Amino acid sequence: MIIDTHIHAYPTSDDSKMTLEEIVAQARIIGLDGICITDHDSQEIMARAHEYRKQMGYPIFVGAEVFTWEGDVIVFGLERLPEERVSARYLLDLVNKANGVAISAHLFRQNNRGMGNSIREHKDLHGVEAFNGSTDHANNMKARDLDMELGIPVFGASDAHNTEALGKFATVFPNGLRDEKDLIEAIKMGKVYPVAYNHSADVKWTVIPPIG
Repeated sequence: MIIDTHIHAYPTSDDSKMTLEEIVAQARIIGLDGICITDHDSQEIMARAHEYRKQMGYPIFVGAEVFTWEGDVIVFGLERLPEERVSARYLLDLVNKANGVAISAHLFRQNNRGMGNSIREHKDLHGVEAFNGSTDHANNMKARDLDMELGIPVFGASDAHNTEALGKFATVFPNGLRDEKDLIEAIKMGKVYPVAYNHSADVKWTVIPPIG
């Protein structure tokens, strides 16, 4: 399955310009097999997304993008998010206690929202979003270099706030996923790899090769 693991929906992310319905429609057009809604510090969309998943027969998974003191972290598996800004260490402890997963988002983005080299101190991260559609190429390459050095699973995601950006990068999950529980287990196994979307090519998805 090809899944965009970092998407923001309106109105639960007020900086997004696309509704859940618009996201699913565009995701199907470009060939995504599923989507993850990861709103800013919110999982308010959870019930509606699950109902829409049943209605449309299309995989929709819900997590959140949590803004820690070190930067943004994508989490799945937390029933309740922190009510205030916390350290990455505190968040990871919550995630691990809940048997969830945590992925560092846009690692070297230049707006103080990427964890950068501090991921070296957090060996229990389940992945790093090295290919982020809203981050420039040079900083994505820095993230890939560090990911590969540390042996952390590499993810691709759009971080889309509008339909034109949806699916710019995505992540391949080799086995089928039914719900967040399956998603979490697949991420823990680490058998994922990033792909890039090609708008004008016959082959729509290109695997992004590792270094070397």
